[in-house]
Amino acid sequence: MACLLMHSTAGIFPPPPCDPHLGHNLKLGTTALNHYSPCSCASIWSSSMSGRGKKNAKPPLVSKKSKSAKAGLQFPVGRVLRLLRRGHYAERIGAGAPVYLAAVLEYLSAEILELAGNAARENKKGRIGPRHIQLAVRNDEELNKLFAGVTIAEGGVMPNILSQLLPKKTHTAAVPTGEESSP
Repeated sequence: MACLLMHSTAGIFPPPPCDPHLGHNLKLGTTALNHYSPCSCASIWSSSMSGRGKKNAKPPLVSKKSKSAKAGLQFPVGRVLRLLRRGHYAERIGAGAPVYLAAVLEYLSAEILELAGNAARENKKGRIGPRHIQLAVRNDEELNKLFAGVTIAEGGVMPNILSQLLPKKTHTAAVPTGEESSP
């Protein structure tokens, strides 16, 4: 009887002592517990009701692995999925679509950064700027085709001097005109 009173007044009064030899039914929330063994009401109170001491604490959960980590990518697969949904490109989006798109974007970014880094190194610069990205994209045939309609701000233009404008090379004669050798 004391246990029923204890569970009905949970949180109002401290738990009264129980007779450990009595068997009784307990209702905690929606879960019914049938005790036919020595009473464990004190352990129920101490672990789940009072909030003091975590004797039956669950082990810490393994942290969630992101979709990007599962796919082995640096680009955010979850963000790409969100943008695909918000863009209303289709009613439904497959599970592999954002992973594939993130992988393609990561590959293109890595390719451009590698070429731009080479261009910066050739110009003896330690930082990649818009000019280096412009040089990298325009010197690569496939990237130039992909970025055909793109203007890169502060990128400048490709260095190009028409051959007609270059100074003509002077040819030096192998044999001077005034001196001819006779046999």
